[in-house]
Amino acid sequence: MAETALTNTIEPPARPGGWRGIAADWSSDQRAFKNVSWGKAMMWIFLLSDTFIFSCFLLSYMTARMSTTVPWPNPSEVFALTIGDKRIPLILIAIMTFILISSSGTMAMAVNFGYRRDRVKTAALMLATAAFGATFVGMQAFEWTKLILEGVRPWDNPWGAAQFGASFFMITGFHGTHVTIGVIFLIAIARKVLRGDFDVERRGFFTSRKGHYEIVEITGLYWHFVDLVWVFIFALFYLW
Repeated sequence: MAETALTNTIEPPARPGGWRGIAADWSSDQRAFKNVSWGKAMMWIFLLSDTFIFSCFLLSYMTARMSTTVPWPNPSEVFALTIGDKRIPLILIAIMTFILISSSGTMAMAVNFGYRRDRVKTAALMLATAAFGATFVGMQAFEWTKLILEGVRPWDNPWGAAQFGASFFMITGFHGTHVTIGVIFLIAIARKVLRGDFDVERRGFFTSRKGHYEIVEITGLYWHFVDLVWVFIFALFYLW
C-alpha cells in the first residue's frame, strides 16, 4: 500500500519549453479527438474556415449596402419573374430555397440508411440529393443569365448602386461553386456505396474501413453546411 501511495504521488515530467512545448500541447490534445476520425475532424475544420469566408463576404455586402449613397436595388423587383400576365416577386428564389432545404432531408435519410448499411437506399437518397443540388445550380444559372441579359454587371446595373452586381455575383457564385462540388462528390460517393466499396474495403479514394459508411456522414456535414449558408444568403440578400 505504501509503495502504491508513493507511486501515485510521483509528479508528471516537466513540460518542455519553446517549440517542443507547443508540440507537446498539441499532441496531448489527441485525447479530445480519440473517438473522432480524421476525416470527420478535418471536415469540421474545413467548414469552420469556410464559415469565416462566407461571413466576410456577407459582412462586406452589408457594409457596402449600408454605406452607399445611391439607392440599393429592390430585390423584389430585380428577382421577379413574369408568369402569364403576372409579375411574381422572388418566386424563383423561393423555389430554389425549397429545393435546397428538401435536399437536406434526403441527405439526412441517406446518412441514416448508411448507418444501417443499406447500400441501395443510401445510394438512391444521395443521388436524389445530387439531383436536387443540380436543379438548384441550373436555376441559379437561369437567374444569372436573366440578370446579365437585363444589364447587370459586377461594376454596374440599371436599378441603382453599382455594388449590387459585384455583391450578387461574388456571393451567389461562391455558394453555387460549393453546391456544384457537393453534387459531384455526392455522385462519386453514391457510386462507391452502390457497388459495395465500403462493404469489401476496396482500395481507392474516400474508402473507409470495412463495413463503415462514415464518408456518407462526412458528405452530409458538407451538404448541410451549404444549405445553412444559403439560408443566410436568402435572408440577407434577397429578403432584406
